[in-house]
Amino acid sequence: MQLARVTGTVVATQKHEKLLGAKLLLVQPVDAEGRASGVPLLAVDAAQAGVGEHVLVVQEGRAAVAAIRRPAAPADTAIVGIVDRVDRVDGEPLAARADAAPSGGTR
Repeated sequence: MQLARVTGTVVATQKHEKLLGAKLLLVQPVDAEGRASGVPLLAVDAAQAGVGEHVLVVQEGRAAVAAIRRPAAPADTAIVGIVDRVDRVDGEPLAARADAAPSGGTR
């Protein structure tokens, strides 16, 4: 799995039948500090994520297809979780969501 931030939506009115109705999002992989790391990816959303949220992404065909529950779908990247926050012992926490509680707090 990899941390990423949702940077946009992708609309494709013509697509493979196994992807009909699937929500497609553009994600930017990030490091633990929230800095962009690598190239943007197109992902099928299995977690109801929104633009600006930090998410967990899988980038392996079988894992992605299992996450979106669409056998034989032509997908290699999927959003499998929404990150509330990342707590690091060696640095400041990454505030992944605007409504996330401060480190050590509750939501």
